[in-house]
Amino acid sequence: DAAGLQNGYAYCQSPECVRCAHNEGLNQKLYYNLQEYAKRYSWSGMGRIHKGIREQGRYLSSRPSIQKPEVFFLPDLPTTPYFPRDAQKHDVELLERNFQTILCEFETLYKAFSNCSLPQGWKMNSTPSGEWVTFYLVNQGVCVPRNCRKCPRTYRLLGSLRTCIGNNVFGNACISVLSPGTVITEHYGPTNIRIRCHLGLKTPSGCELVVGGEPQCWAEGRCLLFDDSFLHTAFHEGSTEDGPRVVFMVDLWHPNVAAAERQALDFIFAPGR
Repeated sequence: DAAGLQNGYAYCQSPECVRCAHNEGLNQKLYYNLQEYAKRYSWSGMGRIHKGIREQGRYLSSRPSIQKPEVFFLPDLPTTPYFPRDAQKHDVELLERNFQTILCEFETLYKAFSNCSLPQGWKMNSTPSGEWVTFYLVNQGVCVPRNCRKCPRTYRLLGSLRTCIGNNVFGNACISVLSPGTVITEHYGPTNIRIRCHLGLKTPSGCELVVGGEPQCWAEGRCLLFDDSFLHTAFHEGSTEDGPRVVFMVDLWHPNVAAAERQALDFIFAPGR
């Protein structure tokens, strides 16, 4: 439930939410988690993470307005609003091969809207106009079992992805639906360590994603990869007859985050830590 607006974007204000749990002790907590990880495993390969945590306040305050991750910035990662499809080639191809499977499970789910304005499992998001609803299988690193049981084949597919973020608070997987007339307020994602992948399920004309000032259109059965730590928005300017814009969204690791760094970030940003 939105209790306030930051940068024109509604936040839930929950202390469990990675976006909303801002406090002055966050950097100290992250550093403590990094130390705990290093004691159990190794400091080897932790240079960028250590640098990022040590200077997080400076990074987040000095970033250009085009890219301002709200929670954690990992320094020295290549920066671009959109990524080529081969940035995570295996997972992109796997998702696209399973387009019909995911689409069929969505269509079965969506039939419930004929009997209810917001069926169980769906979440209504704040928008200045229109309606934006999401159906999470993984929400901030936490599986939603009841929803996963309604999309069993799509959920199993997540386990076959090589670069899916599934063990830390920056990982999500959901179906995202924009009704005609919907505008999502420009906002920033929480981190630059991930690539957000959208597989187009239903992509009527008049729909657009704008990341870092650069517009792109979705295509059915095709993946679109972008860095949501850039200022971004999406909108559906089509007519009611066009129907909703629907994508399957999953967070993948940025290709330049090394394996040792991924393991450490999973530990540092584990849900509930």
